[in-house]
Amino acid sequence: MKTYISVIIVILLYLQSSYAQVRSPLELTDIFDLEYVSDPQISPDGSRIVYVRNFKDIMTDQNHSNLWMVNFDGSDNKPLTTGNQSDTYPRWSHDGKKIIFKSDMDDEKTKLYLMWVDTRELLALTNTAEPPGAVAWSYDDQYLAFDMFVPERKEPVIQMPEKPEGAEWNAPPVYIDKLKYRNDGKGYRKPGNRQLFVLPVEGGTPRQVTFSGFDHTSPIWSRDGAHLYFSANFHKENEMEPMNSEIYRISISDATINTLTSRYGPDRKPDLSPDGSKIAYLGYDDQKMSYQISRLYIMNSDGSNPELISGNLDRNIENIAWSDDGKGVYAQYTDQGNTRLAHISLAGKVEVIAENLGGLTLGRPYNMASFSSSDNARFAYSLSTTDHPSDLGVADMKTAGRITRVNDDLFSFKKLGDVEEIWWNSSYDEREIQGWIVKPPDFDPEKKYPLILEIHGGPHLSYGPVFSFEVQMFAAAGSVALYANPRGSTGYGEEFAQLIHHNYPNQDYFDLMSGVDAVIEKGYIDAHNLFVTGGSGGGVLTAWIVGKTDRFRAAVAAKPVINWYSTVLYSDIASSVPMYWFPAFPWEDPDHYLERSPITYVENISTPTMLLTGEEDLRTPMADSEQFYAALKMLDVETALVRIPGASHNISARPSNLMAKIAAILGWFEKYRHAPQ
Repeated sequence: MKTYISVIIVILLYLQSSYAQVRSPLELTDIFDLEYVSDPQISPDGSRIVYVRNFKDIMTDQNHSNLWMVNFDGSDNKPLTTGNQSDTYPRWSHDGKKIIFKSDMDDEKTKLYLMWVDTRELLALTNTAEPPGAVAWSYDDQYLAFDMFVPERKEPVIQMPEKPEGAEWNAPPVYIDKLKYRNDGKGYRKPGNRQLFVLPVEGGTPRQVTFSGFDHTSPIWSRDGAHLYFSANFHKENEMEPMNSEIYRISISDATINTLTSRYGPDRKPDLSPDGSKIAYLGYDDQKMSYQISRLYIMNSDGSNPELISGNLDRNIENIAWSDDGKGVYAQYTDQGNTRLAHISLAGKVEVIAENLGGLTLGRPYNMASFSSSDNARFAYSLSTTDHPSDLGVADMKTAGRITRVNDDLFSFKKLGDVEEIWWNSSYDEREIQGWIVKPPDFDPEKKYPLILEIHGGPHLSYGPVFSFEVQMFAAAGSVALYANPRGSTGYGEEFAQLIHHNYPNQDYFDLMSGVDAVIEKGYIDAHNLFVTGGSGGGVLTAWIVGKTDRFRAAVAAKPVINWYSTVLYSDIASSVPMYWFPAFPWEDPDHYLERSPITYVENISTPTMLLTGEEDLRTPMADSEQFYAALKMLDVETALVRIPGASHNISARPSNLMAKIAAILGWFEKYRHAPQ
């Protein structure tokens, strides 16, 4: 009997070993099997967490999400909702017995739902033509407040005669009289604004409480339920000065509005202290710089005595929440590629609680993250490292850990490339630059590999040590990949980010070339097979690089700006770019715009260059890529133009578009890959 059992054990161990050996590199279609956790919301007592579990449908090419709930210790992890739908934005009531969330579960129209957590009973609270935006519970849990778009009805300026019965005329003309008349990903803006509403929790008709011709966002309640605090830009110059928002208080009974902040610059994300006496908020004094750090402020709830709290922290504050004792604020910020959750006392002392927040973008390794806090100093947050997208992280003031592994099923038979942090000095001024090397699975340091330089967008954003499907696919295809945070990136202090103010692109080129040199010095790169790509701001730098050097075998500039003069006038951010990124309007200083435009250096280019852009991109419109493509063709430079149908600036919004982008980049690079030396 013992011999029989031993044989079985040996067979099982052999099968387990054989199974482990069949792990293979990632493939494009694996994007449909990747899941990630987002918007984790911890209950007020810290015992349970509701989170959004995101997944994809390979048959419909759609992104979906359901709500799951788990105990703080990781036990009893189970779904609250199921189905191929989009369930998002869970928020606990203050008594911890109910949650509200948004879903399109019934008829593909997003509604606000109420769920009793213990019984899972559901009630649809809204059935409005437009979906609710940010939602907040009143402190007695009897009401909800939210912002929602309200169309504006105007008498048309263009009066068309009535068409004869049965006539088939073209659609009526579109009349536009606003500077901001379209949004990337949404198209032409309908006339109207975001207004504030209140709604009884038992349901009924939402009551509109604001009616101005401005957008009102992110409402929160006063402790007594008599007022709402919110952020808005009521200044008549708001189209040309979109950053100049204030925090306001409105009386629900008579709609009286009081202005609580008044400086020039953005004041936003108000959060009420536990006793209702103070408001924490984010903002800065606008100096018209292309990048300015968002800092933490505290003021009395009537707007008096504003005080800067995070003045000693040279990092951008992103999300905030009061500690239950009112002695400080929990805040999220990124430092040298690592996104952290910290407690900032009212005296400005910073205490880190958790690290490695991130993982909310599957495509590229951006530092997108979120967190929530309980009444007893427990936390839930999106947690990611280079070997997995966002999972659920939990922490208290002493410890932090991971309690979900939503991709273990996939990664049990898939191999990822190892990621190594690297620092180097820029050849321009010896500044330290941070980056990450991603090596192919089964990497052999004795071999020579192609190198792909991948450049982030923004340009005031940052990459970090988080999972990236796109970069991992480069490694799976047999290349070493390098991604980095050149000057202008966030997370290294305000001065470092402002180095590209009125100066982009320029010296960031040297930061990136020095990084390529640093990786080549490691001895495993085939210097005859260097490639470069990037999207948005990274697309700008890619197009800039090929105008400055011929060291790359091929390049792919995704959704780039090619001609700043024209782009700033027809991009959907036309009011911001000339105000913050350039010293004057294009017609006042055309030379500066041309000096920063890759099209100016097109005659220098010999590198085979692909342009790749979404056909509905309104941020860096297709016309820019078409300009570069036509110029390269006229100069007899090998080039290609890839148009992604139906895609906005966020090319990878649909899974198949992300696959198309990666396949195009890898196909172009393979076409020009040099035979090993």
